[in-house]
Amino acid sequence: MTYNSQEMQQILDVAFQRQQQGEFTQEQIIEIASELGVSEEALKAAEKVWLMKQFEVKKQQMSNYQKRQEFRSHLISFIVINAFLILLNLFTSPDYFWAIFPLLGWGIGLFFHWLNVAKK
Repeated sequence: MTYNSQEMQQILDVAFQRQQQGEFTQEQIIEIASELGVSEEALKAAEKVWLMKQFEVKKQQMSNYQKRQEFRSHLISFIVINAFLILLNLFTSPDYFWAIFPLLGWGIGLFFHWLNVAKK
């Protein structure tokens, strides 16, 4: 029976998962790669690419976390200030509900902020 490279990779992945649930040292990875005919240079280049991808993923996760925190802060400000404006409006001029204008204007901005955070 013969296997293509993708099938071989899948079989090896399953074997690695069954054999060892722990971690591999860099020396072990180099030894395994050499047994598979992968040069040390190719392995180091692949490791650099993998590390860059890991860095980008972490950077994106931090960026998303920061955006959610900024939105949460924006939402809290919106609720507190607009609650104050509504109460002020009700006590000073209950006949005319002027607080709707900052509520709607800021609400539109908050909505677009939420859209920006939610699409990521």
